[in-house]
Amino acid sequence: MSAGTPLVEVRDLCKHFPVGDGANVHAVENVSLQVGRGETLAVVGESGCGKSTLAHTMIRLHDPTSGQVVLDGVDISGLGNRALREHRVKMQIIFQDPFASLDPRRPVGRAVAEPLLIHKIAKGLDADEQVADLFTRVGLEPDMMRQFPHQFSGGQRQRVCIARALATRPELVIADEAVSALDVSIQAQVINLMMELQSELGLSYLFISHDLAVVERMSHRVAVMYLGQIVEIGPRPAIFENPQHSYTQRLLEAVPIADPRARRDRPLLTDEIPSPVWAAGTSPVGVELRKVAPGHLVATEG
Repeated sequence: MSAGTPLVEVRDLCKHFPVGDGANVHAVENVSLQVGRGETLAVVGESGCGKSTLAHTMIRLHDPTSGQVVLDGVDISGLGNRALREHRVKMQIIFQDPFASLDPRRPVGRAVAEPLLIHKIAKGLDADEQVADLFTRVGLEPDMMRQFPHQFSGGQRQRVCIARALATRPELVIADEAVSALDVSIQAQVINLMMELQSELGLSYLFISHDLAVVERMSHRVAVMYLGQIVEIGPRPAIFENPQHSYTQRLLEAVPIADPRARRDRPLLTDEIPSPVWAAGTSPVGVELRKVAPGHLVATEG
């Protein structure tokens, strides 16, 4: 991981979805974070906490309600389609379900070549050569370019999606639960592949996951998200060895332990899960992060 100016800086980002009668789902609320060059920032939290919405808003699959996303010094949060296209080559996304994110009617080689054609990076034989090189880079045979998604295993399909994400030579790759649908052994292969590619190409990752074992393996820093807000963020060792927020502690306590002798008794949580829907004219109280150690920030709990 390199020091200096961050590759991505998110400032007070909000994303609200209207649900009728003036009410809104506050999916992302005043989130601020940075992703350094060559760094993996993991965002963790339970399902529905806003992780994927944050990722999709950062890459402009959703337009933000407010706030800024600064990519390589340029605020992309308000760019029009033409201007945004110039910056899309710098950021790509790997989705959770590799089968759903590939067109079943097209050979996978065409799917990987599509970013090259859209952004006018290559065409014809040059595009074919680049796709073949990408297949080799992610551990697939170039001959597989002519096959269809249903002819691949889940792990192979995710490798195709990684190849497609790398086609534009991006600086930022968002991995949205990219290994959660894979078997454990295949997970390990894909994680190792992503780490090798990061080392070779200097990639930055925003790694969305609810699997803390994977996060501990992949990340340099970890941001903990709860009800659309970051409640704790810091270096990986600080989060795993010295969690400060009660929600972070609960997440870590919920990690399964295989050895029966090491299992700990945990109280059954019966609290009602708060709703992210807020009536017209109301909004959640914003959290304030305080510094507890270098680079380690935690929200004040009431």
